[in-house]
Amino acid sequence: MHEVSREIQPASSSATRPIKRGSASTQIHNALRDRIVALEFTPGEFLSRAEIAAYYGVSQTPVRDAMMRLEEEGLLIIYPQSKTLVSKIDVAHAQEAQFLRLSIELEVTRRLAQAKASDRITKAHTCLSLQRVSAAANDLDEFSRLDRAFHAALYDAVGVANLWNTVTARSGHIDRLRNLNLPDPGKSTSILSCHERILAAIDAGDTGTVEAVVREHLSGTLAQVDRIMERNPEYF
Repeated sequence: MHEVSREIQPASSSATRPIKRGSASTQIHNALRDRIVALEFTPGEFLSRAEIAAYYGVSQTPVRDAMMRLEEEGLLIIYPQSKTLVSKIDVAHAQEAQFLRLSIELEVTRRLAQAKASDRITKAHTCLSLQRVSAAANDLDEFSRLDRAFHAALYDAVGVANLWNTVTARSGHIDRLRNLNLPDPGKSTSILSCHERILAAIDAGDTGTVEAVVREHLSGTLAQVDRIMERNPEYF
């Protein structure tokens, strides 16, 4: 397996990035997860516990705990007393996570459409407006962040915000696939179109349309998986 060892450096000139008050393990887990999902840490890459601890200004204990959580999520492979590697993208895991997310979001959006819950999707409309701006600026990082915020807002609108956290914890592999797919021509336009049509169907109380659009929206990346793998064989 290909290994890459590199110093954990921040984007700024600062040599370290001390964490804020609170759970060091949770903060490091979230930060490392974000960097893995964003493909800043690439599949097959070697991560040094000591370097990460030095970067965040903590002992190795919270780093170890964070890495163990990431291993449980399938994003790291830990070889005891040896090394820790970023996992390759597992398509079967991605498909399973997609099944879970689709099952939940079909019910989330159906309930919102049945209730014609325009008053509960204001935050999702705001996310969509900001997504249009980030798409126009070709800011894919911000576009991706707002994409997650859009879907989280729908879960929150029906009172199941914690289920979004459950889905997110299972979605590391499919999210990496999405980040490989996002730069493709027309992908961001397709996402915006689906988001617009989902909200319009909820406003109109059209459960049939909202189900069809959610299915279309959430199947897009997996429909392209063969092409994504062909372009990035080293990630799989």
